[in-house]
Amino acid sequence: MTASSKDLFEILAREHAPMLMVYLRSVIRDASMVDDLFQETMLTAWRIIDTFDRTRPFGPWLRGIAGKLVLAHYRKDARRFVQCDEVILGQIDYRLESLQQLSGDTLDEKLDHLKECLANLPATYRTAVELRYKEELKGQSLADRLELTLENTKKRLQRARQRLLECIERKIGPVSSV
Repeated sequence: MTASSKDLFEILAREHAPMLMVYLRSVIRDASMVDDLFQETMLTAWRIIDTFDRTRPFGPWLRGIAGKLVLAHYRKDARRFVQCDEVILGQIDYRLESLQQLSGDTLDEKLDHLKECLANLPATYRTAVELRYKEELKGQSLADRLELTLENTKKRLQRARQRLLECIERKIGPVSSV
């Protein structure tokens, strides 16, 4: 590895590490496995950085390495049913690449916009979102906690997500869909 390749890798890895973590967390539930796959992805990328085509974006290349490692992980652990394949990984990668193209220099800036939008939601919507995504409540457990029917809970989350999307689009531009 040349000195310039090492410098390039350090800069690009630092810039793309948060998005790689988002990618891995979206398909792996076990936090320690996410950490292991993150490290393995970075080590693999470090070893093959000289093969990276500098005319292409680094993020998709790095996520491509991670995607292969994720699929290998699931093949190795086939006794657990997990719905994850190349199509799903491709859709996640597409959404992350679209997110990266939006205004705001860093993922942290974009997350700050999301936090601000969440804080501005009416309390009923904000509570539903926080219980669903921070406390990871689902289905009837979430409905019970909100003291709503399951159908009303689904509708409340749908409306909250729509308001968040509209707020984000006002701040950073339209969010493309798959």
